[in-house]
Amino acid sequence: MAVFVLGKNKQPLMPCSEKRARLLLERGRAAVVNLTPFVIRLRDRCLSDCALQPTLLGIDPGSKETGLALMRLEENATDEQAPATRHVLCLFQLVHRGFQIRQALEQRAVGRR
Repeated sequence: MAVFVLGKNKQPLMPCSEKRARLLLERGRAAVVNLTPFVIRLRDRCLSDCALQPTLLGIDPGSKETGLALMRLEENATDEQAPATRHVLCLFQLVHRGFQIRQALEQRAVGRR
């Protein structure tokens, strides 16, 4: 998928590919900030040096899980009427704890009986 990138001043930049992140780390141009999710910080770039692209967060709510997708929007230069192309950068799955809490409360009530 994509690796999150921070600038020299710890400001968020556009995510990069895993291969590019690995090359930046090998060449000493980046340092690891966090492992989960994997985040690197560039040592020689700041927000003013970079061009940011529009991003979109898609949310698919569910009763037990919620799906999240971070997408990059790419405008179609040939046709202005066509919708923008979406490229998925990262996918996330958020598991709700409501069912686990209800189950734990029921189990505790059974233990008291």
